[in-house]
Amino acid sequence: MMRQKPACILIVHRCDSSQQPRTRHPVRKKLSAFERNVSPAQMENSSSELVFVLHGLNETKTKRQIFFAISLLVYVFTIFVNLTLILIILLEKILHEPMFIFLCNLCANSICGSTSFYPKLLIDLLSDSHVISYTACIIQIFGINLYLVCEITNLTVMAYDRYVAICKPLEYHSIMTPHRVGMLVQITWFLSFFEIIVSLMLAVRLPLCGSRIEKLYCFTSDVVKLSCVDTTLNNIYGYCSFFFHTFQFLLLITSYIQITRICIKSQIERSKFMETCLPHLITYGTFSISLSFDLLSARLSSDASLQALRNSFSIMYLIVPPVLNPLIYGLKLKQLRRIVWRRFYSKITALK
Repeated sequence: MMRQKPACILIVHRCDSSQQPRTRHPVRKKLSAFERNVSPAQMENSSSELVFVLHGLNETKTKRQIFFAISLLVYVFTIFVNLTLILIILLEKILHEPMFIFLCNLCANSICGSTSFYPKLLIDLLSDSHVISYTACIIQIFGINLYLVCEITNLTVMAYDRYVAICKPLEYHSIMTPHRVGMLVQITWFLSFFEIIVSLMLAVRLPLCGSRIEKLYCFTSDVVKLSCVDTTLNNIYGYCSFFFHTFQFLLLITSYIQITRICIKSQIERSKFMETCLPHLITYGTFSISLSFDLLSARLSSDASLQALRNSFSIMYLIVPPVLNPLIYGLKLKQLRRIVWRRFYSKITALK
């Protein structure tokens, strides 16, 4: 079998075209030429040669500066509020309780998800060519999927914590020991890492016959759709993951059914529910609704006129929960709210 000549890293020109005089072409013509000239055999040759073209920003050319400014502000604010909550929980010994440790874990995961999405989006908003290398695409898939799976698992663990706190208050400290809390945090990340690694291993083995991704970011299903071969194994694993997370959802619902029964009978438990469980329910509801918008975007027609609507739906779960989660908990939990305001007021006083 004859060895193929190594393809050039540049996304437009091949190496054997280096003898021709270079001419200036519009970026759009270069990208379209790239999509026409790259054959399936060349795309199968080596994963390092692959470059995906993201088509989600085609409708934002005239307002890219506005979108860039808004995206940058939202990203900075998301990192700020989540990092602030993490530092306060770590520095205040009084907050070293299971509920706040799980909240700290939730905020860390929000930073992970935001950092996997925003930097590439900001680069694309300033660029005429919305392309991403194969390696960068896999890294982005890993970060976004890790955020997604870890969010669901962490919210399930938080529901279990609230169930023990309200339904078994006398046994709470004997059940939610520091060792068990640490184990639950480790299991949350381990299960998420394991699920995503297996998913990526199944995806990267596939030879690809396309380079067009109809989204603002890379996602596993979009890359699998470009495969030249049968993807039954990937689909089976996807269904297994779906059933596993459905089981987590049922655990969460069961926990809150038990919590509701206890709270109906007791005024004290009802007030505890409103303070500690309500923020968790709002957080889970926000995440579920945002994720349902992404699922809905996949069902919309591929008509170019609906591109902006598909973009909005597909990024809701990456934007809304990371911003709202620390605000909901910070404003609703009295103990956390008092410490936040005390530290904020001390900083303002020090500046004066």
